[in-house]
Amino acid sequence: MLRKFSNSRTLKDNIQLGSLSAFSAGMVNVTSLIIFFAFTSNVTGHYAILAEEISKGNWYQASVVFAWIFMFFIGNFVSNIIIINYNQKNSYAAHSAPLIIEIICLLAVGYYGHFHYRETLSETEIMVATMLFAMGIQNGLTASISNFSVKTTHLTGLTTDVGILTAMFTKKKYRQNKQLRSKFNVLLAIAASYLAGGIVAGVIYYEAKFLVFFAVSAVIGFIILYEYYKLKVTKYIRVKRTSKLRKVLLETT
Repeated sequence: MLRKFSNSRTLKDNIQLGSLSAFSAGMVNVTSLIIFFAFTSNVTGHYAILAEEISKGNWYQASVVFAWIFMFFIGNFVSNIIIINYNQKNSYAAHSAPLIIEIICLLAVGYYGHFHYRETLSETEIMVATMLFAMGIQNGLTASISNFSVKTTHLTGLTTDVGILTAMFTKKKYRQNKQLRSKFNVLLAIAASYLAGGIVAGVIYYEAKFLVFFAVSAVIGFIILYEYYKLKVTKYIRVKRTSKLRKVLLETT
């Protein structure tokens, strides 16, 4: 799910990563919408708001929105600078590090919101910026290691792709195309997981408020720990097979 890179990834890898990361993105976006009335898993709407504030001459508001967009950009940048420089050395560590940074950001928002948040404008602006940075990191990671097949923080392009593929599937030759069907399955899994994450976050928030960010962090942490477990199991199996092969070779000689 995290170790493999680009074209070496399987359909299962992309569905697993896409589903879990989209689930967490849906949780973050719905929670931020409930609390701050702001979307934090994408910046499409923020570009429109930026243009509106500039046209009105509201320079402070425009600078804040620009900062939010920039934080999403920086998140993508940080995620990929780590992957580009360390992927060849240790792909698991390179792909896990951005998620660890994301967890730290979300835990910080959850902790501060639960214990210190006074609902001031400056606090809100900083916390939204932090979440946009975290979502930028996640989107940069999933898009990069999946060769842009998995983008889990926004669904505009995904919905467009689903519409295109659905139209294509009206032709038999496209329905029989394994690659197109695999892409369609990944997109549906991401969309369903994003929606499910949003619903779950809404339910949790009305019961636990800012502690929902701890739940999101747990989902992301599961991705890291699951891949670590798979890495250790794979290594153990490889060692056992090598040991058995050596034993057989010794017995035959």
